[in-house]
Amino acid sequence: MNFGSIMTAMVTPFDERGDIDYPATKTLINHLLANGTDALVVAGTTGESPTLTAQEKVDLFKFTVQTVAGRAPVIAGTGTNSTRESIDLTIQAEEAGVDGIMLVVPYYNKPCQEGLYQHFKTVAQTTTLPIMLYNIPGRSAVNMLPETIIRLANNVSNITSVKEASGDLEAVAAIIEHTGDDFFVYTGDDASTLPVLAIGGTGIVSVSAHIIGNEMAEMVRHFKTGNTKQAATIYRGLLPIMQAMFAAPNPSPTKATLNLMGVPVGGVRLPMMALPNEQVESLKDLLALRNQTAIGL
Repeated sequence: MNFGSIMTAMVTPFDERGDIDYPATKTLINHLLANGTDALVVAGTTGESPTLTAQEKVDLFKFTVQTVAGRAPVIAGTGTNSTRESIDLTIQAEEAGVDGIMLVVPYYNKPCQEGLYQHFKTVAQTTTLPIMLYNIPGRSAVNMLPETIIRLANNVSNITSVKEASGDLEAVAAIIEHTGDDFFVYTGDDASTLPVLAIGGTGIVSVSAHIIGNEMAEMVRHFKTGNTKQAATIYRGLLPIMQAMFAAPNPSPTKATLNLMGVPVGGVRLPMMALPNEQVESLKDLLALRNQTAIGL
């Protein structure tokens, strides 16, 4: 299943007590859908999934599905470092009405490649939903090799896409080359969006789309219609903003920027930390740059 070119890995809004802020979540969902997002990924890394309880995730899945009301696909982050727990959460996500599942590489316990294959195959067999694999070795401590992703894509029918956040373009190219046209390869690195499109990728599971979703969508549109020079010009203009969203551990910069934009999402949960005041002040200049870029479109 193709979920579009710009998927946003949605932050999870919190209130002053640190609980999920559902009115703010509704505002955020509507903001994203009005600003270039083709599909929403809920309770992923950017959604601070390690700090959410299983029940909070299920409640968030249900609320997002109800709020989106069919306007875009909703992808639930149900992967953990426990196969059994991932299965339980996947079953509950399907019952909540989501459109797809994202499964991260199991973190901390450092499985071998065969363990990764069996983990993803086992979870996929418990759902009828399309599965997006999520390779992010910088956080999981294990890199799922292209050979493992290709094997899963070619042998498990409902594993239909991958979010490749290793930063390895050669790996991305190998996956694209050795999988069918019905397998969709997304980058998980905003700064790699245009390079990945150029080698045949589908799009991005984005953090920066919270801030520059329309601009990113315009970049993709120009690329896909053959105006690669304009796509590259937009890309260069957006790159500083993309980089700023990762100047501190994700999602602290994105949440701070959204709050400055008047899209209230609150703070982050420990052990994540809010940005210091001087970094928040620098984001105001970033937003001015964003507005100039938008005018330049």
